[in-house]
Amino acid sequence: MDLPDRRLLERPLGSLSAWAQHFASQEIPVLASSAEALEQLRADEDNVDAHSIGETFSHDPLMCLKVLVAAASLGRERRNADAETITSAVVLMGITPFFANFPPQPTVEAWFADQPSALEGAMDVLHRSERSARFALAFAAHRMDQDAQVIHTAALLHDFAEVLLWFHAPTLASEIRRLQTADPTLRSVKAQKQVLGIELSLLEQALMKLWHLPPLLAHITDDRCESDPQVQTVRLAVRLARHSARGWDNPAIPDDVKDIGQLLNLASTPTLRLLQDIAGAPPTVREG
Repeated sequence: MDLPDRRLLERPLGSLSAWAQHFASQEIPVLASSAEALEQLRADEDNVDAHSIGETFSHDPLMCLKVLVAAASLGRERRNADAETITSAVVLMGITPFFANFPPQPTVEAWFADQPSALEGAMDVLHRSERSARFALAFAAHRMDQDAQVIHTAALLHDFAEVLLWFHAPTLASEIRRLQTADPTLRSVKAQKQVLGIELSLLEQALMKLWHLPPLLAHITDDRCESDPQVQTVRLAVRLARHSARGWDNPAIPDDVKDIGQLLNLASTPTLRLLQDIAGAPPTVREG
């Protein structure tokens, strides 16, 4: 499909509200695999249910975000509950309205056809988010958390503002990456404030409020509520996914393993075994 006209930001906006309003007004592409799967499901609409749709898009933070925003936009009179997962969002919308709401979608890969560096940056975050969600779901299942699927969704969405930055302000996103590459000790928050004038985590919270996303989802993704075990589950999953993105020799990982073990009430060896099962390969982690 044709891509919408894009107005890329070259300079930071003046306030958190301005950032939120701008991003909320922009198109969000989805992974090409999701766009293709959507059309396959559409062709078989009579045999599709909410669960199969939820399973199909559970790996794509962008499609997940778009479906939740669409469900949240329904009037309160049409909703008797908040949609906190893709499956519950499709249940609220209905199968036929879902497909009506989601015509053929623009894709991430086409969006960045002439910007390979920005595509790489966005895909890095998307892959990390999917990995975070797998960790978070496993941690929640171990804790027998009844909101495990919501925690999976929260981890999947945790860094969506960073992806949107690559879409709509790739020059600024590249500058943040350049600063952190030049100084590996530079914290993400400091780099974001230096380049953007805001923290991306606060932009995410502002967008979730603007889009009327469920309070529970907003709460679990809010790192400031760190005493909540559900928030800890997502935060530690995101942290581990970030630190292990290039391999398991990152010096920060032993501390991650220790904190995850405390959350799950596991010793170091069982924690490592669990991470091995989730990651699909034995993580070789130096003891700290």
